[in-house]
Amino acid sequence: MNSPRKLALLSALYFVQGLPFGFQANALPNYLRASGVSLTGIGLASALALPWALKAFWAPAVDRLGSEHFGRRKSWIVPLQLAMAASCCVAAFLPPNGALTPLLVIILLLNLFAATQDIAVDGLAVELLGPGELGLGNAAQVVGYKLGMLTGGGLLVAASRFIGWQGLFLGMAALCLAVMLATYRFKETAAVARAVIEAPKLKEVLGRMLAALRLPGAGWLLLFIGTYKLGEVLADRMFGPFLIDAGIEQWRVGWWLGTWGTVTSLLGSVAGGLLAMRLKILRAIGIAALLRVLPLIAQWMLTAGWFEVSASTVIPITCAEHFFGGMLTTAMFALMMSKVDRRIGATHYTVLASVEVIGKSITGLSSGWLADRTTYATVNAVSVVASVAFLLLLLPMRKVAGPDEVVVPAQRVG
Repeated sequence: MNSPRKLALLSALYFVQGLPFGFQANALPNYLRASGVSLTGIGLASALALPWALKAFWAPAVDRLGSEHFGRRKSWIVPLQLAMAASCCVAAFLPPNGALTPLLVIILLLNLFAATQDIAVDGLAVELLGPGELGLGNAAQVVGYKLGMLTGGGLLVAASRFIGWQGLFLGMAALCLAVMLATYRFKETAAVARAVIEAPKLKEVLGRMLAALRLPGAGWLLLFIGTYKLGEVLADRMFGPFLIDAGIEQWRVGWWLGTWGTVTSLLGSVAGGLLAMRLKILRAIGIAALLRVLPLIAQWMLTAGWFEVSASTVIPITCAEHFFGGMLTTAMFALMMSKVDRRIGATHYTVLASVEVIGKSITGLSSGWLADRTTYATVNAVSVVASVAFLLLLLPMRKVAGPDEVVVPAQRVG
């Protein structure tokens, strides 16, 4: 398979995985608020993304099992895409104002299917891409995943003004089926289909992981990874409900945040990758984290009533915050990749990625609770304080990161 076809296939697979996460992260809070759900409940809905944090527990099964005849990776990818399409069809008939609990169950299942597919697609990418294709392969993953988020959380939500709730989810189902057909026609090479990873025994893996966690600075690294998104997620999770409460229509909120925000986040991710290639990783993280504080301050000022809530204020703030947030995320993932023990690379990287997701989940779950008991302005003020406090961790991390670490752009981010 030539490089353009490989990259197109990988982009399409990551695109499908971005659909449900984009809807849950960018659109679901707005629908829940419009349906009368409390801010605490909206924050707790972040738990629907837990499969992405827990996927390491079933990754070994996905990695080792599969049909040699049908395709080792296809054995997982095709059924999971079919399951995602079927789930979207069910969700089309479960509007949040009439069947909220079943809808949330379906969204949880969509995240489970997408996170599990991610394991198989990551394995396929490793086996398909040659050494000279890794940079383009990473770019294809970032672009595909964030275009999926843009579509599921922005474009289809905005289009729901005309196609309705059913059209939104049936559109997602159609996209899943289209990519499934392309995947079905894809022929895995004999080497990929027969590949069996000679993974270390569980005891050896655990031993190496414990050794990695005992290295000097490992605790600072985990704290760094787990806290870099605290303030950003705290502000973002409640920004959509704030706009709904300010009288902005749901489709318009989806367009402003889900579309403008995701496009600029994608551009920021590319910029962050370039920054991490040209500077020491920690310096790239510091620059991105410092710049991110500025739009978070502006967002706090908006929720505190300093500016009028309109397209001319919300869109620029959203674009700046998502751009610098995307820069920071890509640089952070580059640092994570540089710290992985390659003898247990998949396990070690998955653990670090899980710490990153869990850190984001904590503030996502608590954001509504804080907003219900204070104000939107207070939530955003805390987000600014948390983002500034994160900058202080750069001091101990200077000893952890090492003097010469410059790496290629990281994998896709959420």
